[in-house]
Amino acid sequence: MPCLRVLAAWLTLLLGLTPAPPAAAKSILAYYLAWYAAPPLSTNWGWHWTMNRFHPDRVNALGEPEIASWYQPWIGPYDSGDPVVLEYHTLLMRLAGVDAVVVNWFGPEDVFDYARIEENLHRLLPFLERAGLQLALCYEDRALQAPPPAEDPAAADPVNRAIRVLRHAGRAYFRHRNYLRWQDRPVLLVFGPQVLRSADAWQQILNALDPRPALFTINTALPGAAGAFAWPPMWLSQAPGTGGVLSETALNRYLADFEQAARAWPAAISTAFPRFHDIHPRAGTREYWGYLGDRSGLTFRQTLQRALTNQTAMAMIATWNDFAEGTQIEPTREFGLRDLLTLQQLRRKHVDPDFPANPRGLELVQRLYRHRRAAPADPARQKQLDEAARALANFRFDAAEALLPPLETNHPPAPPAPTEAAAPADTRVP
Repeated sequence: MPCLRVLAAWLTLLLGLTPAPPAAAKSILAYYLAWYAAPPLSTNWGWHWTMNRFHPDRVNALGEPEIASWYQPWIGPYDSGDPVVLEYHTLLMRLAGVDAVVVNWFGPEDVFDYARIEENLHRLLPFLERAGLQLALCYEDRALQAPPPAEDPAAADPVNRAIRVLRHAGRAYFRHRNYLRWQDRPVLLVFGPQVLRSADAWQQILNALDPRPALFTINTALPGAAGAFAWPPMWLSQAPGTGGVLSETALNRYLADFEQAARAWPAAISTAFPRFHDIHPRAGTREYWGYLGDRSGLTFRQTLQRALTNQTAMAMIATWNDFAEGTQIEPTREFGLRDLLTLQQLRRKHVDPDFPANPRGLELVQRLYRHRRAAPADPARQKQLDEAARALANFRFDAAEALLPPLETNHPPAPPAPTEAAAPADTRVP
């Protein structure tokens, strides 16, 4: 096959033909939460680790922090504004095969933790650039239910308030050089919408924005929108006779229905997810939303392969780090690098045969993280680690490894990535 490509290129030059453009590769997005707060960067543990019930300063019977999740981050509970964490996340995403990060965003208003999420987003931006990743926003319009700023009477009207918030997004993010675009328009996801459900309201909002974004909503595209994105259909687990478990049959039916509907839209974003194991009912914060089993990694492998091979414009992973709902692919004590290795394999198989990353690169990112923590007050060493980070972002693994000698660690080894044939039933039910 390489010889044929060389021959075709030679004939093109010989005959003076214009070479055909390469087939458009499908972008891979990762849905990202920037709302975690933890000492010492923050003065206390944020709600998303505690839910006013759990105590991360305590340890459970396994010697792990008591957090609002069934799963433990490999690096422990962290602060979303921590630069060492942001470097770790963005390098892992780069080497796993992610192209763009979709940040769950509530706007800049100083209510609840929204301003803190905005601050963390600004901290994330330079790390996205260094890792060669793009940014997109997913606006949570339920933020419009929060008390409006007292100094802004116009914010009492939800449409005007949404316009003001999204104009800020236009100024701060949409024109950024690494913002994700579809047909030269900035991509804007809206989670729902849950408050502004009217197509007319969204047309009014979009008409007031410059640049005008390409709007994607959940499951169904609003009239005038660019399209929609899929999401774990946990409501299907509430049907009679399901026992609260989302079956493989129901999941595949939802994905097929989404793909069928997407044929009528200008574009669509397919979504892959590894599992759904929600901690909120145990915390008493909401009702039970059902359970989707991990199936020893097969749920992620199958949904990702489908998202990468269908006719949609983009594929999104839901999520990178929603520990409360258990949908994270970020490395954990339970799964290690397994899901990232699956992403590497399937990107190379279906999107980019020349993708240069490998398991060694992911392990070196984890080693870099430990070195950062081991020498926080050593400027000369931190400068060397900066060079190691640059080498990793450019897939220069030998250069990075020379700067990252092995360290003693108590972290468990990463489980191997599952093969396509691996499909033992998941017995870890809620």
